[in-house]
Order: sequence, then C-alpha cells, then structure tokens
Amino acid sequence: MSQKDSVIHLVAGGVAGTVGAIVTCPLEVVKTRQQSSKSGFHHLPQIAQEPPGGSQTTCRTVSPSQRRRLWTTTRHSRPQVVALSGYVTPSTDTLNIVQCLKHIIKHEGPLALFKGLGPNLVGVAPSRAIYFATYSQAKLFWNGLLPPDSPMVHVCSASCAGFVASSLTNPIWFVKTRLQLDMNKNSNMTAFECVRRIYAKSGILGFYKGITASYMGISETIVHFVIYEAIKAELVSHHTQYSTEKSSRDFFEFMAAGAVSKTVASCIAYPHEVARTRLREEGTRYTGFWQTLTLVFKEEGVRGVYRGLTTQLVRQIPNTAIMMATYEAVVYVLTTRFGTEFYDKEAN
Repeated sequence: MSQKDSVIHLVAGGVAGTVGAIVTCPLEVVKTRQQSSKSGFHHLPQIAQEPPGGSQTTCRTVSPSQRRRLWTTTRHSRPQVVALSGYVTPSTDTLNIVQCLKHIIKHEGPLALFKGLGPNLVGVAPSRAIYFATYSQAKLFWNGLLPPDSPMVHVCSASCAGFVASSLTNPIWFVKTRLQLDMNKNSNMTAFECVRRIYAKSGILGFYKGITASYMGISETIVHFVIYEAIKAELVSHHTQYSTEKSSRDFFEFMAAGAVSKTVASCIAYPHEVARTRLREEGTRYTGFWQTLTLVFKEEGVRGVYRGLTTQLVRQIPNTAIMMATYEAVVYVLTTRFGTEFYDKEAN
C-alpha cells in the first residue's frame, strides 16, 4: 500500500467518524445516562395514583413496616425515598429512549442532548483516522505472515487497531463521559474545566480510568470487522463478476454490511460498555473491570450489565451505517480523484 493510500484511509476514517458522531449525539447521551448508576433512568419511581375511593397514600398513612422497607431497601434507592409524600411503587423498568430524551429536555434543556459533543468531535476524527490507518497497515503486515485476507488477518489487524486507538484517545472519551453524566441544568462546566478537575484530583492517570474496559472492548471491534470484511469480500467478488464500475447500490450494500456486523458485535460484547461508564463516574465505588461487572451483576442482575443496550443498537445501526458508507464514499472519491488503485487491489 502506497503512502497516498494510507493518507486516503486516514482522511476517510476521520470524516466518517465525525459525520456519525454529530448525527447520533443525542442517543449517545441517553445511552451513557442509562449505563450509569447515577442517572436514575433505570429506577425512576412510579407514584401511585389516587385510588377510586378518594383516599390518598402519604407518609402519614403508610404503615411503619412499609416505611422501614422503603428507607432500608438497597435495590431501589434515593428516587423512591424522595417520593415518600406519595407512596412509591418501585419499578424495575428502564425508561425507553423517547422518555429519556423528553426527561433530559425537560430538566436540562435541549442543548443537554449534545453534552460531550465537543470532546466527541475532537476525538472521533483522530480516533477513527488512527483506527483505520492502523488497521490498513496492520492488515498489510499480517498478510505477509498469514494466509492473505484470511479471518485471522482481520482479527489481528482489528486487535492492533483497537489497542492503538484506545490507548491514544482514552483521555478524550473519559472527559466526554464525565460531561455527559453532568445532570446539573445550571452547570456551565466546559471540557477544559472538566480536564482541570480530573487532573487536580487524580493527575494524568485519572484520564485512563476504565482503560481496561476499553481494551476488553476490542473483542467487539474484532467481531465487527471480521463480519464486515467477510460480507464486503462477498459483495466485491459478486460485483466483479458482472461489472467493475462502482454504483450507488454498492454504498447501500456497504451500509447494510456495517449495520449487521456492528449489531452482532454490540450484542456479544456490550457489558464492557456498562463497566467502562461506571468506572468513569466520579467516586471510588468501582475500581476495576471485573470488580465492576461482578458488583453490577450482583446488585442489578443480567439486566444491569445490559443497561442501555437497546439505545446502543438504535444508535449504532445508523451511526455505523453512516460511518461505513461515508468511509467507502470518501475512499472511492479520493482514489478516483488521485488515481490510486485501491479498489483494483481489493478486487484482486
């Protein structure tokens, strides 16, 4: 692969990541809030309605045993206790995406849906650029050691790319998560203020809290790209039998390939995302990857380690489809414009 091809991969990856991040930012905020132990999205109380007889349940009418149960319960904490003026019926249901969006807009304003967008835009372009550039170079390296374009080549290449990208950009995502978890309506905390607070409290190492969970997330990247490359290879092989010309249909097929591969990968490796968000919260309750997963599972069950999965899938399908289609489109435009033979080599 020539230096020109590497630059094209770098630019295409950056543009693709930026476009996807802007379009899906509100869903990213909702997903992070659902994963967190502090948002309350997964245990907001349901206040009992006034019964038909007209009597209203209050602190005075709740029996002492009921009051003790409400105050001492560990599974449903502060949101239930706060609402004691109207007897609370605990709910284990997670608010759906629309309810979460409405809740954020009502209590924090519409701009809160874009909290963390600054660091996201700063980080997504270099992150995706680093990832795609490392992936293409690693693929070239592993093709020289292993059977060319075999599944193992894709696994090794994706692992290298994920490790490098996570190591270099983790501080940016740490700041983004902290900003997204800031639920104070009157908060004017900027990314720079967030950086200052983290550094003052924990130093440089504070920005790498949760990095282990990010490394565990490489498994998602591996599954994603193995499936994507397999589907893409089949599509390229099929089309070269009939025509060497690229068409708009090809880009839609790449979008579908990206969406399918990311959906499968997200379902398999999702718990690492919950652990990563919990580790990035303020406080010392969560200290390590396995400790976090164990604690969440113990206190919240299987549903706890899959908090926000629906939002993740709803977000990732358009995000990945847009990102992959944009990436392929930019690569095609640039290779056509600068006369490289990238697609010819892919077909062969």
